[in-house]
Amino acid sequence: MYRVTIRFYEELNDFLPPQRRKRDIEVTFPGRRSVKDLIESFCVPHVEVDLVLVNGASVDFSYIVADGDRISVYPVFESFDIAGLTRLRPRPLRETRFVLDVHLAKLARRLRLLGFDVDYAPGRHDAELAAIAASEGRVLLSRDRQLMMRRIVARGLYVRSTDPEQQVREVLDRLDLWGSCRPFTRCIECNGGIAAMDENEAEAAGDDIPRGVREWCREYYRCLGCGRIYWKGSHYEKLTRRVEGILGPRWMTAIS
Repeated sequence: MYRVTIRFYEELNDFLPPQRRKRDIEVTFPGRRSVKDLIESFCVPHVEVDLVLVNGASVDFSYIVADGDRISVYPVFESFDIAGLTRLRPRPLRETRFVLDVHLAKLARRLRLLGFDVDYAPGRHDAELAAIAASEGRVLLSRDRQLMMRRIVARGLYVRSTDPEQQVREVLDRLDLWGSCRPFTRCIECNGGIAAMDENEAEAAGDDIPRGVREWCREYYRCLGCGRIYWKGSHYEKLTRRVEGILGPRWMTAIS
């Protein structure tokens, strides 16, 4: 039998029952196991972890736990310098390209509205989502812990909230992405980039731009992916209010 002490820090405690949060946990188990397997036995997805210290020394997920080890498990750091320690992935955890599971359709649209590259399609199964995250280096967003624990997923975030407005703020907060928001630069339908149309392109669009709109609007934008045409009408005003509701006082900074 192996006996070890493990402690989880900061938001990793969200995954633990109240009686185990923010305290040392004594664990006994038979046979050899990796520190990754031990961490996930507490239902903490490995993608939420950015640093593991064993007896004060940093280790990677393949480390085999030894009897008597003291293990400290940390989430992503915002300001603490850990440059000299063993990070648990070859590149930074946080990137701004995402893939979302089938239950986060509204979050996908809101992140695209803010300018983030979001791969979302209904009907995808867990294996496909994990493969996309691994092959394209995308951050996987999900509320499915088992999906987040798949070994090939290196970057991911378990979304705590069930409310879409709170979800987008949670992602921006936890991944420190407020300064990366670029509203209205990406199509919320297909994820393609949006570019301004010149006069010739607008004229060639024909019936794709309603006659009534042409009478008052001179500024048009086209999605480079699906070809959808956008202009600043009533729908734009509605989306602007949504962006303002999300970003609040950060709004002017985000679009500057």
